[in-house]
Amino acid sequence: MAEQPKYSEAFEELQQIVADIEDGEISVDELSLKVKRASELIKICKEKLTATETDVSKILEDLEE
Repeated sequence: MAEQPKYSEAFEELQQIVADIEDGEISVDELSLKVKRASELIKICKEKLTATETDVSKILEDLEE
């Protein structure tokens, strides 16, 4: 299984997909694949943000003790 991209890499790829769709640079044949990849990237970004939020909350709780 391939290693997940870093948040910044996933976000950058997602931005490129959106830009390509907006510019009409993706053919109908590619659209389904690009939308599927965008969905995967959104999931990766969401998971990383949630994990970071949890870590930061834990650190802040530890500092308050």
